[in-house]
Amino acid sequence: MTAATEPGRTAPRKPLGLPLLVLAAAQLVISLDYNIVYVALPDIGSGLGFSDHDLQWVVSAYVVATGGCLLLGGRAADLLGRRRMFVLAALLYAGSSLVGGVSESPGVLIAVRAVQGIGGSLLFPATLSLINTLYDEGPDRNRALAVWSAAGAGGLCFGSLLGGFLVEAFGWPAVFFVNVPVAGALAVAGWSLFPGDGPVDRSRHFDVAGALTATGGVTLLVFLLVRAPAEGWASPTALTSAALSAVLLTLFAVIETRSRDPLMPARLFAHRGLLTAMGVTALFSATFSSVPYFLTLYFQTVHGYSAIATGLAFLVPAVVVALGTQAGERAVSAFGTRRMLVGGMALGAAGAAALGLALTSDGSYPALLPGIVLLGLGQGAAWTGMWIAASAGVAPEDQGIASGLASTTLQVGGAVGLAVLVAVAGGVGQNGSGPGLLDGIRTAVLVIVGGIGCGALALLLLPRATGTTAAEGTSGP
Repeated sequence: MTAATEPGRTAPRKPLGLPLLVLAAAQLVISLDYNIVYVALPDIGSGLGFSDHDLQWVVSAYVVATGGCLLLGGRAADLLGRRRMFVLAALLYAGSSLVGGVSESPGVLIAVRAVQGIGGSLLFPATLSLINTLYDEGPDRNRALAVWSAAGAGGLCFGSLLGGFLVEAFGWPAVFFVNVPVAGALAVAGWSLFPGDGPVDRSRHFDVAGALTATGGVTLLVFLLVRAPAEGWASPTALTSAALSAVLLTLFAVIETRSRDPLMPARLFAHRGLLTAMGVTALFSATFSSVPYFLTLYFQTVHGYSAIATGLAFLVPAVVVALGTQAGERAVSAFGTRRMLVGGMALGAAGAAALGLALTSDGSYPALLPGIVLLGLGQGAAWTGMWIAASAGVAPEDQGIASGLASTTLQVGGAVGLAVLVAVAGGVGQNGSGPGLLDGIRTAVLVIVGGIGCGALALLLLPRATGTTAAEGTSGP
């Protein structure tokens, strides 16, 4: 059993250094960039002449591009160099954000958001694989992942608040311009602080056919999951996307069995800890990550909160989730990764249940706090634990693709989960009203309770292999 998660073991703590500060800042940028445009959408729509039907693509273009290219980004980090990909991704963010701020047409802005999504698909696995290679498996890596997780949690919730302030003070282009100096500074800091990648290993070949089929297949799958709930699952667009995605992903599977240096090495599928972590990331995104959507509807549509008030309402969840990430890292050292994940998910389920019961037409914000606190602590702990599990026992040369696999299931799980929850809740959305809206929100949250609870139970009952596994907090077969 490694020192990464052996229950009861402690190790002397040492400073993690400036590189971690840069990596945490990169995760903050990724999280902010995903959320900061939400409150700017009405101004973007009126300023650039978007139709109501097309405005959603300011968000969806980012989601589709990120989800489709994560596998490619993960393998590129392994083969072409983690520092190189980190710097390239940061420069993509800076350049595309500059173009976004001066955009004068809907088409250009949607293209910018797609390029930002590609930047995210390169930056996320590069950042995560840098953490997993710069810091040894064990307490140091766990602490680094906890700091990185806290930065992401902060960005997810502070994005709405920052976006509201920037739009009111400077107009919608400010939500793009703010990324330019930050992403540029990340590129310079990454090049200066991270160890050099060395020459590209010419003995390892980039699986071009696998990259093209995987990227195309996953991109179409995410596009389907984003588009179909609005257009209908039997629409020509949905059916065509589903068929093409199935064909490309089938071709990808065939190519991978014959490739000399596959994009997705088969040996990773023998790593039960990584597979378990992928399942947890999908469930996490489908459940925990869907709560803010329904809370936003509750705050703005049921209770009439303004954009700024909604951002302020998410400050408490942001702080609590950040605290949960730190508690999760310590719990891993004390109890092991699997026990901590089960405990975090059980805590989250209890919090979601309390939150669901407190969602009433005349309820106050303080009445939501017990549920928010329990849910946030469980969410933060589970977030840290699942990334610890995904990296444990994976060889350094495979850390990029392992990060890409786990983050791809995170994206796909979120798209599937939200689509299912919206359908179960009766199609609730921004234009909903009346008692049916509140009933739908409450129904969705209670379904989330069941999903998290079932996941915790499945993880608890997961049979142990001979020896130990990463899902239990250690490496192994």
